Amino acid sequence: MGEQPIFSTRAHVFQIDPNTKKNWVPTSKHAVTVSYFFDSIRNVYRIISLDGSKAIINSTITPNMSFTKTSQKFGQWADSRANTVYGLGFPSESHLVKFADKFAEFKEAARLAKEKSQEKMELTSTPSQESAPGDLQSPLTSDSINGTDEERVTPDTPQHPEARAEPSQNALPFSHSSSNINKHWEAELAALKGNNAKLTAALLESTANVKQWKHQLAAYQEEAERLHKRVTELECVSGQTTAIKSQKTELNQTIEELELALKAKEEELEKLKAEVESATEFKSQKVSLTQKLQDTEFRNQDLEAQLSDLELRLESSQQEREAFRNSLRSLLELLDGKIFELTELRDLLAKLLEGS
Repeated sequence: MGEQPIFSTRAHVFQIDPNTKKNWVPTSKHAVTVSYFFDSIRNVYRIISLDGSKAIINSTITPNMSFTKTSQKFGQWADSRANTVYGLGFPSESHLVKFADKFAEFKEAARLAKEKSQEKMELTSTPSQESAPGDLQSPLTSDSINGTDEERVTPDTPQHPEARAEPSQNALPFSHSSSNINKHWEAELAALKGNNAKLTAALLESTANVKQWKHQLAAYQEEAERLHKRVTELECVSGQTTAIKSQKTELNQTIEELELALKAKEEELEKLKAEVESATEFKSQKVSLTQKLQDTEFRNQDLEAQLSDLELRLESSQQEREAFRNSLRSLLELLDGKIFELTELRDLLAKLLEGS
């Protein structure tokens, strides 16, 4: 029981400017979900859209409404109860066609439901109307009751205000007056029951709306949490790029230090070679220095391999970052294109409205 969504789509929501009645005012910053709902309790169809926790559309479909396609991607309808005109900008013409078809379908269903309810009301009100057609229209006074009884007894006799005050016409049987009073109060009781049923239906509708809005709010909160996690992941990727840059800087400093140390070792080796050539007693020192040189060369090769690996990692990271920038740039270009299309569409609609 209660309201259930039967069709949903995504669109940009607008309302007519209440001051100028010409320009469109956007009620959502981005495309939102617009849904048809069916209230099985009241047997009515409604169009509802939420932007966060705010209801930007709450329109009940009536048989006298009409949905108008003003362009390939834009449609509108007027809601006299809300005293406004709603406009929807769709991502494609197919979305607009589907929404318009559903509007016509549910409008026809609302018309049939209204006719059925009127037939039921006529059937339930026929006995009371046949028994006392004037009881609900006139106030409950002794004069009106006597006058009504008199009309029933002598329908062909003309009525005069002076005749109602005569004792002979007021001496009607008490049972007729009592019957009219009872029927009047029965009608009053039926009206009160109808009002009570309407109030109960309105309460159920508001309860269903609150539940639906809570569900949608929970869905929006989950979407916000997912987007927040995505932003956190992107921030982590950016932080990793910064860490790689700092590692590269440290490795460059280490390489410079090693190069300076290598140069110093080479100078020392040259001195040792000169000393070996000049004196044979330094042959043992030459062997040890040669071994040190070999160790230094091995270390140099290891450092060069590490440097090559780091350069490859840095290049890969730069490529990933460039790909990420390209994807962001393409998204910005797509967004600019959509904004430009919406701006052109707004200008075109403004021109059309000014021209009309």
